[in-house]
Amino acid sequence: MTVRPSPDASGWVKSARQVERERLLRRRSVRSGSIATVSTLLVVVLLVWGVTASPGWVRVRETFFDPEQFVRAFPDVLSGFLLNVKIFLIAEPLVLLVGLAVALVRGLRSPVFFPLRALAVAYTDVFRGVPTILVIYLVGFGLPALGLQGMPTDLATLGVIALTLSYGAYVAEVFRAGIDSVHPSQIAAARSLGLGHGGTMRHVVLPQAVRRVVPPLLNDFVSLQKDTALVATIGPLEALRQAQIHAASTFNYTPYLVGALLFILLTIPLARLTDYLAARSQRRRGQ
Repeated sequence: MTVRPSPDASGWVKSARQVERERLLRRRSVRSGSIATVSTLLVVVLLVWGVTASPGWVRVRETFFDPEQFVRAFPDVLSGFLLNVKIFLIAEPLVLLVGLAVALVRGLRSPVFFPLRALAVAYTDVFRGVPTILVIYLVGFGLPALGLQGMPTDLATLGVIALTLSYGAYVAEVFRAGIDSVHPSQIAAARSLGLGHGGTMRHVVLPQAVRRVVPPLLNDFVSLQKDTALVATIGPLEALRQAQIHAASTFNYTPYLVGALLFILLTIPLARLTDYLAARSQRRRGQ
């Protein structure tokens, strides 16, 4: 059978070889997709069979996959999860501001700013070295104990402060890496046009640096969303705490499954957005 090339809207006609090449590529794509689907289904079936055929599956199903406990715990865990989302939405812009400020301070070269640079280095070293859960304990129980006037006592607010301090240190290093990745010739060109340090950072360096670090920033925010559950250690009734209350009263761990599913529903779209932005960035660089 002979394939007849057809003109497109502009009148350009593909050659017979081009049409045949596209047909072969489509066939290869369909074949690859079919093989991937079959192999994936096979792996899933084997995993499900392996789990359900294990000796302790009946006990695990009763303890972790009880439909009645799932329905009973879902409203309370969902209401707690909304607090997790609120904490995340408040902490995220604060983390960006703190991280960017620390990264900019570490880039100051004038000797007069040495105390600020030393403070920024100490901040990133300390809060990247201390586990996030310990930061939450120290902030959640330490700040109210100071008894200072105006010090927040709301547990969710204290959790936001702790997460901001912890993740701000990581994001600061991400921003600093993005700033350092801008070629020195860009800075030299900006200076030759009469821009000072501030103007160079604002108009030349930061726009390029921010575009380059968007994927790793989103990865940090995926981790931040999950780590909002650590705030449960100081008492707020978020998703993990609500699940703990139900599990303690029924001796059934299905409420933890409810919380896990809610976090998955939120983090997977963020993870896919991260992959998309990373792939787009690679395409723009021609990789």
